[in-house]
Formats: sequence, structure tokens, C-alpha cells
Amino acid sequence: MVNLKRILFPTDFSECADAAAAYACDLANRYDAELLVLHVIHDATLDVPDFGMGLAFPGYLENIPQRRKEITSAVQQSLDLLISKFPEGSKAANGHVKFGSPISEILEFAETQNIDLIVMGTHGRTGFSHAILGSVAERVLRHAQCAVLTIRGDQVDGAATPDNKNDDETSD
Repeated sequence: MVNLKRILFPTDFSECADAAAAYACDLANRYDAELLVLHVIHDATLDVPDFGMGLAFPGYLENIPQRRKEITSAVQQSLDLLISKFPEGSKAANGHVKFGSPISEILEFAETQNIDLIVMGTHGRTGFSHAILGSVAERVLRHAQCAVLTIRGDQVDGAATPDNKNDDETSD
């Protein structure tokens, strides 16, 4: 029997993530599981080249702690707003904000928080865009120590897709 106690919903605040949120909330309610919400901010300081001099731009690194604090506060407010829209009865814990690589932070969070299931959206990119942009969902799926459910944003009930047109469209 499936026994889900803790579900992780990582979000990038995209429409794909919104689609996955509905599944995460439903599963948390069905299994009476705790739902943890995570947003990872890609740490741009990791991308700043130092040109072999130890410091890329004078004054840049000194402001990072203040910038992180401001960004964390803004993202936390967005997470709180998102969680407030979850269906009543959801056991959503406070949202969590991390800095770093989204893939490694999601995997580390899932492991340290004893997550049973990760529910996340995927953009469903293929071909060239997938090769260039990669897929956080795909890499999490490949490396997670727990089950992972990915939801394509364009395959959710009510989404307009080539096979599922909106009701207000007519055909002749």
C-alpha cells in the first residue's frame, strides 16, 4: 500500500507549476499528507566570472547578503500567497526558499526532509529547446531517491491543446 506522509511541490511560479499544484494538493488531501512547497532561486553569484582575479566586479559581492534577504522576502510572500490559494484542509507547511542550483537543491531538500513524493510541473520541451534549456524535472526524476510525479502544463483538464479546444471555439 502507498503511504505518503510528506509531499514536496517545487514551484517556479509558471503555469506548468500551477497545474502540478492541483495534483500535489489533491494527493496531499487524499493521503492526509503534509505538503511542502519549495522555490529555488538560481544563485547568480555562482555564474559571475572572476577572470582569475578572485573578484569579478568590485562592490558586487559585498551586496549579495542584502540582495538575498530582499529576494527571499519577496519570494516568501509569493509562496505564502500561493499556499493561501490551496484548497481548504491542505496540510501545507510554510513555503521554503533556497538559493543554488534548482536540481541539486530540490534533491537535497527531498532527502533531508524525508519526502515520499515530489510533484512538479514540466514544460514538456523537446528537441533543440530541450537540449539547450535542459529539464529540471527530468534530472530530478532521474536522481531522486523518492517517487516523482511530473505534470505537463498543457495536459491538464481544461487546457487548450490541439486535441482539446476551448468550448467557446466553434467549428464549421
